[in-house]
Amino acid sequence: MTTQPNEAVKLLAQRILDMGYEDMPPRERHVIERVAKRLAVSRNINVDYETEQGFGGWLADRVASFGGSWTFLIIFGAALASWIVLNSVILARSGEAFDPYPYILLNLFLSLVAAVQAPIIMMSQNRLAAKDRLQATHDYEVNLKAEIEIMALHEKLDEIRSKDLAELIKHLKT
Repeated sequence: MTTQPNEAVKLLAQRILDMGYEDMPPRERHVIERVAKRLAVSRNINVDYETEQGFGGWLADRVASFGGSWTFLIIFGAALASWIVLNSVILARSGEAFDPYPYILLNLFLSLVAAVQAPIIMMSQNRLAAKDRLQATHDYEVNLKAEIEIMALHEKLDEIRSKDLAELIKHLKT
């Protein structure tokens, strides 16, 4: 008795999951089809995600990566200290300080950096959250396939045990 591939998928779905193939969500259908065809479900999410990333996503990740580093903090701290020393000590003595205390121009630049950097970091965090959701979906599919394969192995073991038991009973009767 040969069944067509599509029919085999439906039978497998009904036998293993006790539900109709049409009633299954697409994700489960995808896993069932892969199991029936003996194909792998696992894939490298990082590769998939990087190919979908555009220039804006790449740039947001790089800015967020640099903005959250010790290098950035050290450079930023040195620039602030230099600005204050230059305007308060060196140029103030000659009366040519372009941003004297309370450093209004420095405040403007700091606000500008924060206003630009915050949305870029948020874009990067949103991308990472989307990547995490993609990874969770993938993990679910792999786990579902593993569960289905384990169930199939249990059925095969039960079948082997029942055959062995039947042969033992047949042997004992003779």
